Amino acid sequence: MLRSFLAIELPEAILKRIGEVQQDLKSARADVRWVSPRNIHLTLKFFGNIEESQIDAITQAIEEPVRVTPSISITVKGIGAFPSLKNPRVIWIGLPDEKKVLVSIQRRLEGELQKIGFQPEDRPYHPHLTLGRMRSNRGKDELLKEMEKYREEEFGSFHAERVVLFKSDLRPEGAVYTRLREVKFGDL
Repeated sequence: MLRSFLAIELPEAILKRIGEVQQDLKSARADVRWVSPRNIHLTLKFFGNIEESQIDAITQAIEEPVRVTPSISITVKGIGAFPSLKNPRVIWIGLPDEKKVLVSIQRRLEGELQKIGFQPEDRPYHPHLTLGRMRSNRGKDELLKEMEKYREEEFGSFHAERVVLFKSDLRPEGAVYTRLREVKFGDL
């Protein structure tokens, strides 16, 4: 069984800036399990455990919707929390999606993957990058004060060129992601 997900990778320059902001937020000493910057990505679909034999079917299912979509321009901007700033559980960096381009591709992928037996998410899709998860409320107020500095920060923009199917190996030092397959946008 392979723990796996579909995602869009971010360029090094944006990951570097996110890492700097994360270091600053850590100074609040809040009880947060931070995601390593090298593991920050835009998740489009989390599968959980799949069989190795399903990799080809997943790749085939996503090929058409990804290839008919031109390269997507993505802006990385702002910081917040789910479900809310008053009750932060997940600390995130935003991906403004006014034209719903990311929501649209994610929906199309869900539709194709449902045809081969993967249940769609029951929650609406909100494009974001997970920075960390609160483990308790310790240091919450200090963290929220630090986050305020970055509420409108623009971390950069980039053109997403591909969707990657990753496997995730959970290790004591954190998750290790390995590329299994990739499909390029607009690759007709």
